[in-house]
Amino acid sequence: MRITCALKTVQIGRAEGPQGHAVAVGVDAGRLFSLGEITLDELFQLPIGAVKTLLDGAASATPLDGFRLLKPIDLQEVWAAGVTYQRSLEARVEETMSPDPYERVYRAARPELFFKATPDRVRGPGEAVRIRADSAWDVPEPELAVVCTSSLEVIGYTIGNDMSSRSIEGENTLYLPQAKVYDGSCALGPTIVPAWTFDPRDRSITLEVHRGDQSPFVASTTTAAMRRTIPDLLEYLGRANRFPHGVILLTGTGIVPPETFTLHPGDEVVIRIDGLGELRNPVERHQYMTAPADTLMS
Repeated sequence: MRITCALKTVQIGRAEGPQGHAVAVGVDAGRLFSLGEITLDELFQLPIGAVKTLLDGAASATPLDGFRLLKPIDLQEVWAAGVTYQRSLEARVEETMSPDPYERVYRAARPELFFKATPDRVRGPGEAVRIRADSAWDVPEPELAVVCTSSLEVIGYTIGNDMSSRSIEGENTLYLPQAKVYDGSCALGPTIVPAWTFDPRDRSITLEVHRGDQSPFVASTTTAAMRRTIPDLLEYLGRANRFPHGVILLTGTGIVPPETFTLHPGDEVVIRIDGLGELRNPVERHQYMTAPADTLMS
């Protein structure tokens, strides 16, 4: 039996079944809708119209029981935009004790864009994000994530967590890649809400950090406070770049905890974005990895 799914409610997800096979699925109200054997990578090669048709013709629903929602990413790179909110500008100035170059990039036509994560560095719903072992000041950064096809069409939106080492970044602006890019430095999920059902303007974003029965940090913002537009960010991202598998862009944060706060192992980061749901991730400290002796130069 086949049913027609209401496009305004069906989201795009990635799930692992009892046999351990990961496939793209439609998700609605705790149910999964089969999209066949298609992967997210294959889905992101299609025109938006074809994706709509595929979701509309999804096979009959299966309860989510027995399936596990995975991170909504396959072979895509994750990029990020910085200093897109006034609060982000203030935080960068605080950690470096210098307004330059952050004030300049905040007001410039060209945005700050940087590579954030390969798919294997990304965590999904319920998976542990990490803080670096060589960092003393670590924060989550809740962000609206824009999901694009291989032709840079916006296929949908999800929740992103841009984990950041503020102590490393604050030492020197050239240390930004080390502060931002490491194993477990990014989380995405729980699903992708299709672009034709979601208006990203003026959406509330809430960050909560749970520590036992306490919540040492809670804050909210709205996407209306973002200075840059999504089309503007994507236009610059697409310059001199190809994304054959599609790409996910984190659009910056308007919530940055103060210097009196840092994440601890065992904390839980909870991010909610109006219309996109909730992303929860426990926190663990990354252990140093020592290269095997036979790979080291004498």
